[in-house]
Amino acid sequence: MSYYKIINGIKMDGHLVDKANHGVAVSVDGRISRKEAETIIVAVTYGFGYNDVEEDTLNYIRDNYKWSKGTDVWFRNQIRDWVATRNYQIGRVIAR
Repeated sequence: MSYYKIINGIKMDGHLVDKANHGVAVSVDGRISRKEAETIIVAVTYGFGYNDVEEDTLNYIRDNYKWSKGTDVWFRNQIRDWVATRNYQIGRVIAR
């Protein structure tokens, strides 16, 4: 399995796409649940980097997968807060 997947001509993080596909596969209603969304959050926040490929992948997942009630909003808030905190921490390191 390649780390990257090309979807609609855009390079995606294959691991994150696989997590989203798994979330849909194990659900009863074909929607990503909060529990499965948490596994995607962990996969994104585990590493130090957050690059354009990961951002494009998350945008693709949010726009092309169905989410259980309230999960999409929760997921967006988690990513937004993590990116803001991460950028603040990186700014503090660079400023030193």
